[in-house]
Amino acid sequence: MINKIAAAAALAFIAASAPAVAQDVAAGEKSFAKCRACHQVGETAKNVVGPKLNGLIGRVAGSVEGYNYSAANKASGITWTEAEFKDYIRKPAAKIPGTKMAFAGIANDAEIDNLTAYLKQFDAEGKKP
Repeated sequence: MINKIAAAAALAFIAASAPAVAQDVAAGEKSFAKCRACHQVGETAKNVVGPKLNGLIGRVAGSVEGYNYSAANKASGITWTEAEFKDYIRKPAAKIPGTKMAFAGIANDAEIDNLTAYLKQFDAEGKKP
């Protein structure tokens, strides 16, 4: 009986410490609708109100050619890792005070993970590898 209880406890511990459910790219695409008024992704993406987001992860902040960034964004020193982007998209103005991005942010961690997974698909040319 003790072995069964110990085994059940061990399984519960393993389940609780396992990584979260995989990111949902389709849900991320739906979340991107919040971004679409200002940003584009994909092979035909252009800079609009905000810069195109192709190749976001790994890119230096303020570096998309042809987009007029705020001085704060250009001077941020950020290279967009997943962690940096997630921190930024939660509250853009708190991460980069003086940014031109007027978006209030996304509070839900799962939504941020899904959005990140969606954006990660697009390389610098907007292709999905």
